[in-house]
Amino acid sequence: MRNKYSFSELLKTVYSLILTKLMIPQARLVRRPVYIRGQRSLSGCKGLTIGRFSRFDLEGTKETLFIGKDCEIGDMTHIVAHEKVVIRDNVLIASKCFISDTNHGTYKGEIQDAPNIKPNARKLRTSSVEIGSNVWIGENAVILAGSKIGDGCIIGANSVVSGTIPSFTIVGGVPAKILKQYDEVTRKWVRANID
Repeated sequence: MRNKYSFSELLKTVYSLILTKLMIPQARLVRRPVYIRGQRSLSGCKGLTIGRFSRFDLEGTKETLFIGKDCEIGDMTHIVAHEKVVIRDNVLIASKCFISDTNHGTYKGEIQDAPNIKPNARKLRTSSVEIGSNVWIGENAVILAGSKIGDGCIIGANSVVSGTIPSFTIVGGVPAKILKQYDEVTRKWVRANID
């Protein structure tokens, strides 16, 4: 699709391009406004495009967010990386997505946080997130702490991913369930047996 920019939109894009080359020179285009807290934790980013109003909350002293080559992140996407979030090459992330390696508190296992403690007073718990190459993440999707998404996956719009998604899989829903898997012999997406 070839969009034609209005003159004012062209000026905004040129302004964003200049700031991109000053702030993250290896990126392709970071549209403004964008909010990156802890930019020292950001690495990779070759050929990266980021949409408007995106927000990255990073640890700030060590590498916690790695973005591979030629990734595109849509408008209003929020990424939290206090331990480690890895996004491999050629990942397309739609608008309004949320990816986080962090939770306020623990809610399973032996030691759990009580509901009478303010959420901001609960200890931050982290578990790394990994997103493989050639993944497409649909609009409003949520990728929770500890998730591992294999190469070539499609995450349906409005899905909530928690856990491991095998490579070459389409998932959807809340929580996300496997809908189809790619058959390399027939070269077709095959519907999964859903219980």
